[in-house]
Amino acid sequence: MLKKEMNERITRTNAGTPMGETFRRYWIPAVLSEELPEPDCPPVRVRLLGEDLVAFRDSTGAVGLLDAYCPHRQAHLFWGRNEECGLRCVYHGWKFDVSGQCVDMPNEPPESNFKHKVKTRAYPCWEGGGIVWTYMGPPELQPPHPDYEWLRAPETHRFVSKTFEDCNYLQALEGGIDTSHSSFAHNNNLQDKKALRTRATAPKLEVHKRDHGFTYVGIRDLGDDGIYVRAYQFVMPAQQMRGYMTNWSTGEPEEHPSVNGHIWVPVDDEHCVVYNWMYSADPNHPLPRAYCIEHETLFGRGPTNSLPGYRLIRNKSNDYMIDREVQRTRTFTGIEGINTQDFALQETMMPIVDRSKEHLGAADAAIIVARQLLLEATNEVEAGRQPRGVSPESHRDIRGCDHILPRGVSWQEGLSSELAAKF
Repeated sequence: MLKKEMNERITRTNAGTPMGETFRRYWIPAVLSEELPEPDCPPVRVRLLGEDLVAFRDSTGAVGLLDAYCPHRQAHLFWGRNEECGLRCVYHGWKFDVSGQCVDMPNEPPESNFKHKVKTRAYPCWEGGGIVWTYMGPPELQPPHPDYEWLRAPETHRFVSKTFEDCNYLQALEGGIDTSHSSFAHNNNLQDKKALRTRATAPKLEVHKRDHGFTYVGIRDLGDDGIYVRAYQFVMPAQQMRGYMTNWSTGEPEEHPSVNGHIWVPVDDEHCVVYNWMYSADPNHPLPRAYCIEHETLFGRGPTNSLPGYRLIRNKSNDYMIDREVQRTRTFTGIEGINTQDFALQETMMPIVDRSKEHLGAADAAIIVARQLLLEATNEVEAGRQPRGVSPESHRDIRGCDHILPRGVSWQEGLSSELAAKF
């Protein structure tokens, strides 16, 4: 368990908090590129790390991320006119470029140079993998752009989406790196006694700290059929990578083997946005878009599962549409959608979990190490050093995978080629 002061330290992410300043040392997702589909399109409201912002794509295609409130009289720039390489406040016409510089003040005398003295807060942006990324930390400490393998995969081989989650980022993240819960919360066929995760509900966990965060594996003994190993990567500060190559029910290879993952981005202390990504495990095997949509729907976050604002139709207000008869006879939870099952558990824990009340066991090894690394990162930032995982060199050649290995073959040996990037 964590003492209350340590829990506060790694859950609060507003500016000036230890974890908030730590997140600001990394490039983090701000919006999907598709939310700003073309030059001079409507701006988008953004809330990140407790800050209200507005994103826009200017006439050249460049993306700006500005303080949401005009520095003149604090009108919201969401209402602004996106025109001629700038976002113009509709209250008095002040116009700002993507760097935050005021470039026009039509309500001031023509001879005035006041506009040259006014600049609003702006954060640098970079696009990769279908996402607009931003860096919100000290300019002199800005690291190179991230270089995850899924960012290098061509558009034909990857898919990205996002989902709003009504809880603190950390309890959502901890659900993502919790290996054993899939045998229970995600058991969607109680009658299937041959499913890999039904046959071995208490995986052995190994966690190995590395420069990017840590590699961890869940090892499930299938008796004469071998060992099912799923290897994950936890990438600082809040990203998970996992393999989706072996069918959970049959043990056979997936039709479209892929690497999947999430990035949990704090909106504020009590909300987060989950960026969901997947890409082909094989450079010669594109991912059909129809398959990606089917995959999203299975997980409960497809187009038919969602409301405006990237919120799920099945949510806290309707008890996630739980069906107790289905729970009794067919699935462990009675809730449809794998990620919806996660949300039901994570969002109803409390907006921020009181970890001083927990009792952790061997199955929680990855969660314990993640907390250690987050606390370590806050200490590094406070000491004026860069935290673990900032450098793209640390995460350029990693991926997740899963396979059934023969008995007696170590996961290091059996998965070595699969854990190395191929793009």
